[in-house]
Amino acid sequence: MKARLCLQDGKSYEGFTSKGYKNAIQGEIVFFTGMTGYQEVLTDPSYRGQIVVFTYPLIGNYGINLEDAESKEVQVNGVVMFHCAGVASHYQSVQSLGDYLDERGVPFLTGVDTREVTKEIRTGGTRQAILTQNDDYEFLPPESRQIDQVKGAKIETHGEGLIHIGLIDFGWKKSILQKLLEYDVRVSVIPYSEITQVDDLKLDAVVLSNGPGDPKDVSNKLPAIKKMLDVYPTFGICMGHQVIALAYGADTIKLAFGHRGANHPVKDVVTGKVFLSSQNHNYVVDEASLIETPLAKRFYNVNDDSIEGLMHETKRIMSVQFHPEANPGPEDAEWLFDDFLQLVKKKEVKAYV
Repeated sequence: MKARLCLQDGKSYEGFTSKGYKNAIQGEIVFFTGMTGYQEVLTDPSYRGQIVVFTYPLIGNYGINLEDAESKEVQVNGVVMFHCAGVASHYQSVQSLGDYLDERGVPFLTGVDTREVTKEIRTGGTRQAILTQNDDYEFLPPESRQIDQVKGAKIETHGEGLIHIGLIDFGWKKSILQKLLEYDVRVSVIPYSEITQVDDLKLDAVVLSNGPGDPKDVSNKLPAIKKMLDVYPTFGICMGHQVIALAYGADTIKLAFGHRGANHPVKDVVTGKVFLSSQNHNYVVDEASLIETPLAKRFYNVNDDSIEGLMHETKRIMSVQFHPEANPGPEDAEWLFDDFLQLVKKKEVKAYV
């Protein structure tokens, strides 16, 4: 069946859908450049409410498995592909990608020139888009505060170990929890709205998770977050990195089309080394706003020089804009978890700048 992808500025692209749907589906349109990892993308809470365009022309060839979902449900509003493989070929596959999306009521288009759409997003930036089979549709005001749609409702504890880490939930990915548990620690997942309970849990350190939308959506919690950061060794990932910056008085700005993919080069200003990273974000820390803060740049993006990581000059606080736990994706940055656990065990940190 024919369907269309309609952008808010009037441009449209025709494609095909395997299953009819009555209502137009709206979301912020973004693109992902990775060749693999579509299951993780679809279930990553950071993509909540978005329509994802996959730039690689063949998606779904290894199907869907029982291991790679980053959350319990599909988070995206819709999917756009050039071709969706009808037959999956992988020993762990339990379902084709198309069947998986249809079963969950997530509309997807195929036969669309995704590279052309990507160029349009790069030129004009991310914007609202609609997937529809009808000529009669209307753009509604975009959803806000997606973070409140994905955070958990209560504190949950996983694993065992002498070190107790609090994972502050802005929309956490399963792979972050899995990576932490590999270090034989106990992890309590704490919804950001319950951050005042942190002191009652007798934590040794905290990790601030990824999440969807604008980091300033948590502005009302920044005083409590700042109080927590001043006490505990901290590691911020993606939105967690941005929230740390906001808590210490820095600012965040929105990129034109964001960073989403598994091949973004990042440089470490301490070692001079460049490595590949997996990324998914619309916002970055404004470097100029760091001047009056105790935070210093540790990593930057080789492509556009944007901030990719921070270190506190005197406290045991580190953060990254990318995903060092990326699954799948490059494993170049997994050493950051080693560094964080070593930071937890130290009594103080010396300024490196």
